[in-house]
This record gives sequence, C-alpha cells and structure tokens, in this order.
Amino acid sequence: MPIDAARALAAEPRSATITWGHKDVQLYHLGLGAGANPDKPDPATDPDELRYTLESRLHVLPSFATVAGGGMGAMGGLSAPGIDVDLAAVLHGGQSVEPHRPIPVAGTATLTSRVAAIHDKGKAAVIVLRADAADGDGPLWTSEAQLYVRGEGGFGGERGPSARSADSGRPADRSVDRPVRGDQALLYRLSGDWNPLHADPDFAKLAGFDRPILHGLCSYGMTLKAVVDTVLGGEVARVRACRTRFAGVAYPGETLRIGMWEEPGRVRARVTAVERDDALVLADTVVEHTRT
Repeated sequence: MPIDAARALAAEPRSATITWGHKDVQLYHLGLGAGANPDKPDPATDPDELRYTLESRLHVLPSFATVAGGGMGAMGGLSAPGIDVDLAAVLHGGQSVEPHRPIPVAGTATLTSRVAAIHDKGKAAVIVLRADAADGDGPLWTSEAQLYVRGEGGFGGERGPSARSADSGRPADRSVDRPVRGDQALLYRLSGDWNPLHADPDFAKLAGFDRPILHGLCSYGMTLKAVVDTVLGGEVARVRACRTRFAGVAYPGETLRIGMWEEPGRVRARVTAVERDDALVLADTVVEHTRT
C-alpha cells in the first residue's frame, strides 16, 4: 500500500523555520485578485484595496497562513513517512485556518507539521495534515488541510467525520461576484503551490480535467477576502477561523458567485461558478469572527 497509516500517524512532527516579508504578502493578495475588486470604480487605487497591495498600509489576510514560507503546509505533507502517492491522484478536499493573533507583515516562525489523521473513504483516502506556527511572541496560527487521494482507500481505517453542514434553506443575506482572471492560477502559484495541475494542460488531462484548474486555496482566499470586505468592514483582525470544503473546481476565466449567510459570530458561505449554471465550488464554508 502506498499509504502506511500507522507509520504516518506515529511519525515525529517535523519542524522548519519559515520567513516572509511584505512582498510575499502583496504577491499572495494579488493572486487573490486584490486591486481588481469589481465593486470599486477604481479598484487599483481604492483605499480599501490598498490595504492588500500597498506596503505602507498593508494588513495580512489570515488565509496567507496557507502559503507563508512558500506553501510548505499541504503538499509538503505528502512526503511524510508512510505516504507515497501519485500527485495526479491528489485533490485538496478541505482547509481550515485559525489565526491566534494578526499575522505580521514580515516575520520568522517555526512551523511544526504532522499527519493528524488518515480516513478511509472506501475509494479514496483523506489525509489530514496539521501545521502550527509560532514565533518569539507565541502561537501565530493553526491550519489543517484535508487531502483527498483517489484510489487509496479500502485499507480498513476509520471513515472519519462528515464535514457537511445543514442548509438553512433561506436566501443568502449577501451575494457578490468575483471574476477569476485567465492568468490568475499562474500568478497564484508563485506563492508556492507548484502543482502542475494548475498550469500544465497535459498534466491536467492526466488528472481528468480538460484544462488546468484554479487552486482550491485561491478560491478559499478569494472567499475570505470577500467576507472580510463586505461583512467585517475590511478588518482582518476580526477573523477567528475560516474553514471550507472543496466541493468542485473553478477554472481561470470564470466568475465566482459568493453567497453569504450572516449568523451571530460567524458567516456561512457557498461559492459557485456562474458560467457553469452555478456549479458548486466551495461548500460548508464558515468564517468565525469577533463582534465589532
């Protein structure tokens, strides 16, 4: 078996030092479409957008944790002891980030990662990778990535919990459309996710897609930014946690429709691809936040 669950779970956590600066933060935000907000008449110079793009006003979206230090979290975990899988069979199934305090514009931290769980879904395995970052002032963030590996299930492990949440059945309180530029995946991958699935047409076909797909983490970051901008008054420090399930794919050139349901202390979101009859992209998305 390419996956040895017992060995992977018993392996010692691995630690690495990561560093980042304002250029890394700016590049990440640009990869999410910062400076191109269609709700703004002149988004490149709009004060709300400059908080994502101009170093003198910069704040850091918490989802930056998924790429800080060059994206050592999710795909790097596939090199853990006991795990040997075909990259073409791997899809990002879900992601969560819990910031313990605002992420600084520049910093150095120790990132400690481990395989937290491996679930047997029958026809696939789900590998849960946990990463904790801390600097000299204490914990910075905790993130978990759920990686769906096709063809690696059936090893007799626990099926694991269901991430699906109940639909309220009422219309969204807010809905915004966010275009995905044709070159957006090429820009986003410069933040560290070099999976050729998002750039190489031949590799995408091997993985079962007719063309390269947008990174799920890019859709995730775009969604969090939309929630921060429209519900949280642009205050990234109010985000306590953000989790999602990657229910489908988005393609460069499409439009993401982000529906939001506001509840006490949290916003639930659902993301679809407008051009494909609102095909589901992100589901079970929850942004927990502090009150104003």
